[in-house]
Amino acid sequence: MASLNVGNLGEYLREQRRTAQLSLRQLADAAGVSNPYLSQIERGLRKPSAEILQQLAKALRISAETLYVQAGILDEREREELETRAVILADPSINERQKQVLLQIYESFRKENATDVPSDVPSDVPSDAPAGRPRTADDGSDAGTPPSQ
Repeated sequence: MASLNVGNLGEYLREQRRTAQLSLRQLADAAGVSNPYLSQIERGLRKPSAEILQQLAKALRISAETLYVQAGILDEREREELETRAVILADPSINERQKQVLLQIYESFRKENATDVPSDVPSDVPSDAPAGRPRTADDGSDAGTPPSQ
């Protein structure tokens, strides 16, 4: 059988399995897949479904989205967005209303930035400001530092 461009996924899975100090058989049992099937995935001969990847991720105690990226199901930016949302939703220190508001703000910033012209310097930062240390328009001090009195 020809390799299905999942070699990177297989190598990544093997590395994660070894890091977790699991044998092929132990991971297969924990994920609910057959030993030969997992071996074929690791060798790049099989392309697992998203459901199988999720089972493997759970057994390895890693993010399913990370495996989706490795398998080409999800791109890196989508993974980062999903993980950000998951962290917000899982935070026990804020209530549900606050979580929804925070997600709305996050989404509005993402939409705003998606329509902006790509640039290394934000539009509200003077072009002569040192990189990484934007000045405010009113007093020239660092944005994070309150003006002296």
